[in-house]
Amino acid sequence: MPIYTFINTKTGKEFDDMMSISDMENYLAKNKHIKQKITGINIIGGIQGITHKTDGGWKENMSRIAEAHPTSPLADRYGKKSIKQVKTREVLKKHRSRKKK
Repeated sequence: MPIYTFINTKTGKEFDDMMSISDMENYLAKNKHIKQKITGINIIGGIQGITHKTDGGWKENMSRIAEAHPTSPLADRYGKKSIKQVKTREVLKKHRSRKKK
């Protein structure tokens, strides 16, 4: 059941209550001085790396895309890199940072 946040318009007091949608609608109909406060959605997800592991097929697909786009950020993360490519990227990054200054 969701937790709803309500505001008492007489006192200005804000409070939370857990109830079903139909109970909440009945509660608001009976208590005209209570208004529902719209808040953000509470989404609970798993912990990255424990419950959201990617399989080998996904990594292989990302690697294939990275090889097709060697200068993309995706290639930095998933692409196959030779020592020459790594050194070349480091030199380019160094010169780009100097050029910006």
